[in-house]
Amino acid sequence: MKDAFLDGRSVALSISTSPDLRVLGLSTEHVEDAMAEIARHLMACGAALAYGGDLREGGFTELLFEIVNRYRANKDSEKILVKNYLAWPVHASMDVARIEALQQALKTLAQLILLTPSGKEIELTKRPAAPQEPSGEDWVKGLTAMRMTMASKIAARIALGGATTGYKGKLPGIAEESLIQLQRKAPLFLVGGFGGCAYDLTCVMGLNRRGLPRSKVDQDWNGLELFRGYRPADLHNGLTADENQRLAETAHIDEAVTLILRGLLRIVGKHTRRRRKT
Repeated sequence: MKDAFLDGRSVALSISTSPDLRVLGLSTEHVEDAMAEIARHLMACGAALAYGGDLREGGFTELLFEIVNRYRANKDSEKILVKNYLAWPVHASMDVARIEALQQALKTLAQLILLTPSGKEIELTKRPAAPQEPSGEDWVKGLTAMRMTMASKIAARIALGGATTGYKGKLPGIAEESLIQLQRKAPLFLVGGFGGCAYDLTCVMGLNRRGLPRSKVDQDWNGLELFRGYRPADLHNGLTADENQRLAETAHIDEAVTLILRGLLRIVGKHTRRRRKT
């Protein structure tokens, strides 16, 4: 395998804690470890990482910054390895001074990409100086716009865990990000062994045979029906149906990483062969 076969490509991570962890004998630390291993291997293969989280203290965005800072190679010490897309409601509700401080602290590690309500990039100086109070509609439109913009910039998306309640967008975050990938016929990797939203998606797409002791409400949340027509071939991730099933069922992160890199390598190889023919 060529070490840096993902050089110049950006891979999005849709990873957050799952309500099913206790049932599976797992904890939040297992999800954090999974994120660290996936990020570490992607960076080792030359990829930059994309994330669409908020900037709350102790959240998964902060964790990702820590992981990248810990594992990046010396040769990448001045290279931006994370692009964090901030939907309008996320940054508009923040004080300008705090965003400036974060930009300064992250300047050799990550780029904060501020977006307008329609998903276009905006400079901090063009944003209202005073924090705004976004409405519910602002959240729905802003999050969808951010996810659409990010999808247009990435080579693939990896989804793991995720809540299916308490969300501010049109759908649970991982669900909407995954649906956009499917609609774009763009590469999507679903790691279902940690439960949550990603697990539900693998089930309705016929990938996961594992059953969790959950209520009917938990199993059939609003929006899940949008995925019922999709099948493994719609993932466009370079993996066979059998390999996607293994990825959907495993909670062993080493196996998941191996499958993800295998799929990405096949995708890159396919694109390379196409370019040579033309």
